[in-house]
Amino acid sequence: MSLKIERLERGYRLKSELLLTQPRDELFSFFADAANLESITPKYLSFRVLTDRPIRMTEGALINYRLRLHHIPLRWRTEIAVWEPPVRFVDRQLAGPYRWWIHEHRFEETENGTRVIDTVDYHTWLAPIVHPIFVRRDLRRIFDYRTKALQALFGESELA
Repeated sequence: MSLKIERLERGYRLKSELLLTQPRDELFSFFADAANLESITPKYLSFRVLTDRPIRMTEGALINYRLRLHHIPLRWRTEIAVWEPPVRFVDRQLAGPYRWWIHEHRFEETENGTRVIDTVDYHTWLAPIVHPIFVRRDLRRIFDYRTKALQALFGESELA
């Protein structure tokens, strides 16, 4: 597993890579079910999908969530901006805690399984103050938890 957060000209980029032994179709299906986000998100966030299920995932689908970050209740609304099964999909924040949030989920077949690649371009309000104190640390914790949860669900594999 690798996780990197870097500063861009405008905003930031988080990139996470994890190799899992499952076939790409199986992993894509897991991620395509928004309800599964609850199982790979830290419990302290009280993350819940509010949109009625089943959610028909397609370009333009809207998904509403609620969470609690630093004891502050938040609502989050995303749109599926790109839908290319089983290769990738992109969700972008329409309303939520970030100035912007664009999250690409990519699934690459390898000889050892599937490389799950998350690339998130985002920007925060009051970035020079808030990002180094809270956001960077919070995102690292969330994606570290997510990696461990995925490894527990699908079996651990080293990044190749």
